[in-house]
Amino acid sequence: MSKRGQSPARYGEVLTRRAVLGFLFAPLCSPLMSVPSLTQTHLSQPVAVGAEVLAAARFAALAGKRVGLITNQTGLIGSQHLADLLSRAPNLKLTAIFAPEHGLRGQAEAGAAVRGGVDANTGVAIHSLYAASRKPTPAMLRNVDVLVFDIQDVGVRFYTYISTMGLAMQAAAEARIPFVVLDRPNPLGGAYVSGFVLEVSLRSFVGEYPIPIVHGLTVGELARMIHGEKWLGGLDALELDVVAMQGWQRSMRWPATGRAWVATSPNIPSFEAALVYPGMGLLGEAEVNEGRGTPTPFCLFGAPWIEGPRLVHSLNALSLPGVAFRSEAFTPRSIPGVAAHPRFVGVALNGVRIAVTDIGRVEPLEVGMHVLARVAAEARGRGIAPLFANLKMFHAVAGTRRLSDMLLAGSDGASIIGAWHSEVEEFKSRRARYLLY
Repeated sequence: MSKRGQSPARYGEVLTRRAVLGFLFAPLCSPLMSVPSLTQTHLSQPVAVGAEVLAAARFAALAGKRVGLITNQTGLIGSQHLADLLSRAPNLKLTAIFAPEHGLRGQAEAGAAVRGGVDANTGVAIHSLYAASRKPTPAMLRNVDVLVFDIQDVGVRFYTYISTMGLAMQAAAEARIPFVVLDRPNPLGGAYVSGFVLEVSLRSFVGEYPIPIVHGLTVGELARMIHGEKWLGGLDALELDVVAMQGWQRSMRWPATGRAWVATSPNIPSFEAALVYPGMGLLGEAEVNEGRGTPTPFCLFGAPWIEGPRLVHSLNALSLPGVAFRSEAFTPRSIPGVAAHPRFVGVALNGVRIAVTDIGRVEPLEVGMHVLARVAAEARGRGIAPLFANLKMFHAVAGTRRLSDMLLAGSDGASIIGAWHSEVEEFKSRRARYLLY
């Protein structure tokens, strides 16, 4: 939880302060964003997350238990980390900590193996869930009576924390121990649902469940749906509990929660990055730099063969709600632990910046589809092939082969978006019984 030689409380303090300062002063995806669009829906009191609700009850639900905690740097309660609070609680014993992709402190680059060890502050064993095993093993759970999940997700199917959650639910069921989800907000809100539903044949760690790319569920609601729909084997006997938030509403995107942003991973340092991630994360599978190796990943894109001004003109002509585009030259740099080898590292690119003008209106996945369609058209015109060097990975992230087929056939963004409408509506109807808010 904490850097070597730094107290747990101090580490939480540093994270929170950095999150607040980053939100207020860091280079934004959205230089055109108006102040009212950031503040108009703020609450008088911030949303209380599940971990805070549990702590306020003095961890009564965990009394007498040996607790295993799945968490990372986002598991904060104020300036303190939940693991530190649990380790000091007199009515339970924290016996194991489990770290997902990017590690316990969120400092490992995407795809990098995460090491286990011992937490210097609590003396508790840290088990990696992103190394040889991505699921807690029986040995890891030997001294655990209840498994608790507390991680801030970003609301996108291919972000791997929700895959970790499902596999941990499966492990808890096999070990016959309860699984508790401490709920946190979906930064994109609970009303926005979009994208192709995962095809079963493409199931992978970047897509475990038959849900749209943007699912509009909190992690607690998703856990209920995974359990109820039996999307993973062996969950029939699982004792699942969700500690709900207080004050969260489905219409809320992150700024409306009143909570400071803590980087959920090295390339999601701000809410702005999380907001555009659904579409730009897909673009990153093409032969395009999606802003990795810059201070504003996913907010910027370019390639040597892209003419920024011409692409900006064509994208702005679409008049997409809540967003505008502008030309920006940039050069991706190697950033150890964040983007050591970004695409086109060291190459000066004439790129495009995404400027969010209205948080409430922007549809980030739809924006990404229009960008992908225009980029694919540019690639065809310039003889750039293949557009997707690793087509298998693009299919896995997209959750379908239809997207690449449509892009390569010349479909425009509107046609692609229309292709998923019916399956999204069916999913929304199916998910209704699992909603908590």
